[in-house]
Amino acid sequence: GDPKVPVLYEVERTRTGKSFSVRYVKAIQHGKPIFTCLASFQLSQGSPVQHQFTMPAVPPPEELLTQEELIQKFLQNPNLAERYRKHLNKIQAEDVPIDIKPVNPPDIFCSELQEPKQLFWVRARGYIGETDMKVHCCVAAYISDYAFLGTALLPHRQYHVKFMVSLDHSMWFHAPFRADHWMLYECESPWAGGCRGLVQGRLWRQDGVLAVTCAQEGVIRVEQMPNQSKL
Repeated sequence: GDPKVPVLYEVERTRTGKSFSVRYVKAIQHGKPIFTCLASFQLSQGSPVQHQFTMPAVPPPEELLTQEELIQKFLQNPNLAERYRKHLNKIQAEDVPIDIKPVNPPDIFCSELQEPKQLFWVRARGYIGETDMKVHCCVAAYISDYAFLGTALLPHRQYHVKFMVSLDHSMWFHAPFRADHWMLYECESPWAGGCRGLVQGRLWRQDGVLAVTCAQEGVIRVEQMPNQSKL
């Protein structure tokens, strides 16, 4: 999209039922759709049919370093190669409105391939408060996209990313939550191939309640990375 041009939203009332309603939204700029969204809404209903996975056992966020603290730790190494120093400085300079604490941060000095799974503690920066739940859902949608597709690249660290973009992103909201409170983001990639990658994610409240489930498919184009030492 073009941030300098207003966005025209076309909303189609696809279905309006007693319990469930569906809306199809098309965002348009310069006469062309830049974004489409299919949203389903449900009235709150109780049911005896309830279950969920078990939240992974991980250290609490208070015991972990933030992404900024980890980057600063790497930058303090005088033997860090200049190209990696520039890359880390670029990440550090990004104005990301999310607090992130990786549970198992990757070792920048290790080129070993990893399992396509990662865990983060995440929350929105600042105070949102007890506002409309739809606001927290919108913020969670933003949070869920950060580093999500990159999970599919963990077993392929020998390649340099030329192009990576989301094709579609789906979310299911299960329970109330606060996007400005710490939540555990569990990400995994069950498949990649044909220049595409599939990732799945779960956002857990600190009390172990599964709040949100996510899925994303994206384009991933890579090239062989030159064999250079990070030191």
